[in-house]
Amino acid sequence: MSIKTLFVALFVIVTLQGCVYRMDIPQGNRIDAEKLAQLKIGMTRSQVEFLLGSPAVEDIYHPKQIAYVDYIYRGKDQKEEVKTMLLTFDDNDVLTRIEGSLNEPE
Repeated sequence: MSIKTLFVALFVIVTLQGCVYRMDIPQGNRIDAEKLAQLKIGMTRSQVEFLLGSPAVEDIYHPKQIAYVDYIYRGKDQKEEVKTMLLTFDDNDVLTRIEGSLNEPE
């Protein structure tokens, strides 16, 4: 194999490296803004789970808290974006506190 052929092959390989498609990888709870707007303090745990679906995290050490997590890995720029929302309930399973948000940053 000549040096010229080797150089052309190497050039083609290096050039095509930028043409790789990297897809986005979403995981967790993708919840639309309309449903998040309906979430209110005073709702029961069953109402919250009916509205938002099953939580991503139910910690056995903190049974009065559930967490919803929205994770996306953006393939084009290779960046991660994580949003979390922690919901706290009282002894009667009534929502008392909302920390964080799954809404898009404004």
